[in-house]
Amino acid sequence: MSQPLTVECPTCGAPVEWTAANVNRPFCSDRCKLIDLGAWAAEEHKIPVSPDAEDELFSEELPPRAH
Repeated sequence: MSQPLTVECPTCGAPVEWTAANVNRPFCSDRCKLIDLGAWAAEEHKIPVSPDAEDELFSEELPPRAH
């Protein structure tokens, strides 16, 4: 029987078993999962976008909001 694969929790670095039964993977706990979600929501993490793609995303004018 082989050892289960372990990865580091992205938030705290604790070892985490990468198994289907571990509902928190790759996080070690719900707490670490929520901390990471908060960091993404606060824009501490961002997915890199090339400047050309960013220009394309924001080049269209938005329609006026209905009041």
